Amino acid sequence: MTQNGPGTMTAHNAMVNSRGFGETIRSINGSLECCGANPGQVQSRVNAYQRFTQILGVSPGGNLSC
Repeated sequence: MTQNGPGTMTAHNAMVNSRGFGETIRSINGSLECCGANPGQVQSRVNAYQRFTQILGVSPGGNLSC
């Protein structure tokens, strides 16, 4: 909630400021997964996120991938 890691903002701020799930991935694991470092892991995270949003009946929003 309070650390931005390699991203430009915290994961919490990314979600509440409409920067999307992709920015949360960048904030948490940016150097390990973003910029082509591990596209399979990124897609796995996006798929899981979409499953959860579907279960909750909410929109996943835009910018799902870093």
